[in-house]
Amino acid sequence: MRYAIAIPQYYADGSFDPGAFRDYLQRAEAAGFHSAWTQEAVFGKRPQLSPLEAMTFAAACTDTLRLGCTVFVSTLHIPAQLAKSTSSLDQLSRGRLEVGVGSGGKNRPFPAFGMRSERYLARFTEGVELLKQLWTQDSVDHDGEFWQLSGATITPRPFQKPHPPLWFGCSGPKALRRALDLGTGFFGAGSAPTADFAEQVRFVRAQGDRPDFEIAKRVYIAIEADAARARERVNAELTGLYGGLPPAIEAAAIAGTPDDCVRAVREVIDAGAELVLFTPLYDQARHADVIAKEIIPALS
Repeated sequence: MRYAIAIPQYYADGSFDPGAFRDYLQRAEAAGFHSAWTQEAVFGKRPQLSPLEAMTFAAACTDTLRLGCTVFVSTLHIPAQLAKSTSSLDQLSRGRLEVGVGSGGKNRPFPAFGMRSERYLARFTEGVELLKQLWTQDSVDHDGEFWQLSGATITPRPFQKPHPPLWFGCSGPKALRRALDLGTGFFGAGSAPTADFAEQVRFVRAQGDRPDFEIAKRVYIAIEADAARARERVNAELTGLYGGLPPAIEAAAIAGTPDDCVRAVREVIDAGAELVLFTPLYDQARHADVIAKEIIPALS
């Protein structure tokens, strides 16, 4: 089992504290977390740092901690630019990058990015295929529906060969099949209840053609001595994050005493998670310490 922690990204204008951010990442590294992860949201009412810049700062603060994004909404990215940025960060971090991609769904603000929503899944698939070509090939010739390149070269390519781990954020059977065809792993959403995640894992493993395919799960978590207080606080944060609190999202979040949380995380592991990404939505530094000192040892 591997355990990961979320990278702090929510800061009001002018409130970012470089020292506290550095301390958080260094403590996570010293505690033995496998990796630390960002997420992407260009627009939104919550003030959120962009993932690539946060990971780059985190890379400069650490030596061994792996760094990832789950997920880049890659449908809204130009593959050549995303390939260049991620290759550069993989070089700067000496091969510590993990890349997650997702289509973002049909309701993204495509016009804000100069795009149309029609055939967004075709755009997503072509973009991922082109990203992998640019990561791995000396010269790329690509004549696609959305992008055309002739003799394109991006150097330096990623430090990791053939490329960084490529995770897919997805849920339905077709999307999971796409992840199996194009990626190295599947990342279950924080908004997915454990029972739904278990169904997704069963589908993936039933395909039988990718024994090397990795499975991870984001877990929203709130740990308090008072279980009711933990649920109250995480529900308030989830309401702000999602603009409401659908029952499935409330059910997906783990909240309670340390013992309550250990039991719930163990269910996620039993469902098939090989990497658990703990994502506290408040008091992140305190939660990271409690997870490292109380939750993870109890799961061993």
